[in-house]
Amino acid sequence: MKSKILTLAAITLFAASCGTKKAPATPPAAPAVTETAKATELTPELAAGKSLYENSCAKCHKLYEPTKFTKEEWQPILVRMQKKAKLDDTNMASITNYIHSQL
Repeated sequence: MKSKILTLAAITLFAASCGTKKAPATPPAAPAVTETAKATELTPELAAGKSLYENSCAKCHKLYEPTKFTKEEWQPILVRMQKKAKLDDTNMASITNYIHSQL
């Protein structure tokens, strides 16, 4: 008799555990804002400077985050790279404005 009661209790517990609903999955959290991401969007001029920076400079070497150097440290780098990348003053001013806007 005890075995019948234990068997019945086991079956009841098994059936109850299979029939319970799980809580709905929580939606994924919003991605965290990284340090390099800016809160404001780039103006068309700054976006053009960013595009020039990414396309002209990455031809020869990896891109550095604008925050890697100070404004004073960027100046000689940009002058030297303008000659190597054969960029005119207008394009270089656009790249410089983009980098300075990120500092």
